[in-house]
Amino acid sequence: MRPQEFVERFYQAFSDKAPLPIAVWYSNEAVERESRVPRCMIGAIRKVCGGQALSLSNENVQCGGGGLYTAFRPMPERVPLFVADTEHYKRTPEMVREYVQSLDIELSSKPYLNFVSVDKLEDWGETEAILFFATPDILSGLCTWAYYDNNATDAVVSQFASGCASAVTFATVENRKGGNRCFLGMFDPSARPLVPKNELTFAVPMSRFRQMLATMPDSALYQKAFSAVRRRINGEIG
Repeated sequence: MRPQEFVERFYQAFSDKAPLPIAVWYSNEAVERESRVPRCMIGAIRKVCGGQALSLSNENVQCGGGGLYTAFRPMPERVPLFVADTEHYKRTPEMVREYVQSLDIELSSKPYLNFVSVDKLEDWGETEAILFFATPDILSGLCTWAYYDNNATDAVVSQFASGCASAVTFATVENRKGGNRCFLGMFDPSARPLVPKNELTFAVPMSRFRQMLATMPDSALYQKAFSAVRRRINGEIG
């Protein structure tokens, strides 16, 4: 299924009130060389749903954690102490170091990390992950779709993460492993003010998304049970 057909089916499933997902990939070329990014990149990423292209690089990613989770820079020495003693997101700096080591982040050999709305794509090309910003009703459909052909207990997972890690890191690393896990995220209190209050993220590695594209037409998204949810997404019922 090509991107334009997916967009049509996505709107049929969720209505055109649902934000289109974002294609994410590393590249030697930037899709938007003039991208300006505030210290936290999450707000800039969310704007891509509205049609803005975004290219991150070592030059415009200002946050130390963001540099790590976009795989442009190693983790700064100050980050574990900040996460544990300032933010109190982990009990000790040692826990932060152990956790980051377990993520298997490899520094990118390519200078840009690109984000575009999927309706801007001609084909899936180098796409490594698909990122949805989703309300609970949309998440209902996404999770149901992800569970359709996968009985694994980790078909959809949520794990400790900054906003950028849950949006980018987990799915891109999973894709390179050929994995099938989807990632529910955006629970990071530091990033939450930068997204609508009723949205979370759902990140899918391309290795899994290609499988899900094949099952989409037969899934519950187009059946009676989800139709009432679709009507609520569309604003037809409260």
